[in-house]
Amino acid sequence: MKALILSGGKGTRLRPLTYTGAKQLVPVANKPILWYGIEGIVAAGITDIGIIISPETGEEVKAKTGNGDRFGAKITYILQNEPAGLAHAVKIARPFLGDSPFIMYLGDNLIQNQLDPFLESFKKHQLDALILLRPVQNPSAFGVAKVDENGRVLQLVEKPKVPPSNLALVGIYFFAPTIHEAIDQIQPSPRGELEITDAIQQLIDQQKQVEACNLEGWWLDTGKKDDLLSANQIILDSCIVASTELKVDEKSQIIGRVQIGEGTEVINSTVRGPVVIGENCHIENCFIGPYSSIADRVTMIDADIEHSVILQGAKIVGIHQRIVDSVVGQRAQITKAPPRPKALRFMIGDDSQIELV
Repeated sequence: MKALILSGGKGTRLRPLTYTGAKQLVPVANKPILWYGIEGIVAAGITDIGIIISPETGEEVKAKTGNGDRFGAKITYILQNEPAGLAHAVKIARPFLGDSPFIMYLGDNLIQNQLDPFLESFKKHQLDALILLRPVQNPSAFGVAKVDENGRVLQLVEKPKVPPSNLALVGIYFFAPTIHEAIDQIQPSPRGELEITDAIQQLIDQQKQVEACNLEGWWLDTGKKDDLLSANQIILDSCIVASTELKVDEKSQIIGRVQIGEGTEVINSTVRGPVVIGENCHIENCFIGPYSSIADRVTMIDADIEHSVILQGAKIVGIHQRIVDSVVGQRAQITKAPPRPKALRFMIGDDSQIELV
């Protein structure tokens, strides 16, 4: 069994962050989104992993993620020169996949469930495809499935105006090698892409074994700022435990579940969890409120934040209004604001500078 993770795409909904970086490397609770998928796949016993990368962000993904040693896996990188669809990604990965069954995982998805039960069902029933579904309120924004009472998939439609159900396709699929022949038989969609939904529909039309499982836990698509902040909140709620030893000065107060990395100074500040703070940060005269993630080498002086994600090397100094619901990019700077009674909300890309006067 192999795995194929898709980590290409331009991430237009997360701009300006993704003008300069891969959306799959944006951190949630100080860990790249992509890594959660890798860890989940390895936990299910699959260690031979191919990652689809794009020309724009592929080198960054490779440099950050490495050869797989840190995850106990072997990673092969596969270049997709243009975003020509999910089925196209499978097509170009065929030399890596060979005749192995595989899991396909969209790299900007986060799920609560472990993959083992779905993998066992896929193997036990010798399926050609197993898809994961989740009820949603806006099915027209997703690929949608119609299934019978036994879980057999009857129809798939990509972003339908009139959805046949409210069951959206989660970005995780299990495939037998028969998917390759199905992909060879489909044509590009009106948007010029080879759609994986069309390939699965081809399997259905050929009376192949295509079934679905409903995802019971949470599912997060981190494609937009608010989705990213929601994912950060849920992961912090689910995964952060209080550190037993926190090195802060006597004037600082730590409340609730807080993790602070090595080399970080916390001076005359209050940190109210759940919060994660990375390594080699300088936090002084600050309030760090719940559901905040602060990456490595961040400087914060005379600033208040809550429900925000601050990326590596950012600097926030002298901001006397509380910053909420914000994402601040790598090495971005926000400095000097006179006291005013309103909160501030930001979406700031890498290397930006904002001075409030």
